[in-house]
Amino acid sequence: MEGLLLTESSALLSEAHEEFNSGSYKRAEQLYTEFISICTTARECDHNELAIAYNNRGQVKYFRVDFYEAMDDYSEAIKINSQFEVPYYNRGLIRYRLGFFQDAESDFRKALEINANFEDAKQSLHQTIVDREEKLKRGY
Repeated sequence: MEGLLLTESSALLSEAHEEFNSGSYKRAEQLYTEFISICTTARECDHNELAIAYNNRGQVKYFRVDFYEAMDDYSEAIKINSQFEVPYYNRGLIRYRLGFFQDAESDFRKALEINANFEDAKQSLHQTIVDREEKLKRGY
């Protein structure tokens, strides 16, 4: 029974990735949610796959501009796998967009601590620092 559940959840995750990559975000979100539900109930799934599912579902929510829900999913991915740099970066992007520059800077730094070659995180960190300093100059 457990092996069948693992096989079923792996197939679900693969289908979710296919839907996500083809731009079928609503369907991808449904599949990621189903995968997350199965994994959290059965407690048998690979934690890296679960973190990826949360991260990718967060991306769908980000695309919908549901920033706080997306950040919740990124934070869950981080809780599950604190060495997965992508959700730190993704959460940092939202924090940057919302003007939470110190929080964004912290997320980008953590992403770079995990993967020093993460070019997008390097660029985002730089821009966050520039914008935070500009905000301080203006007295915000």
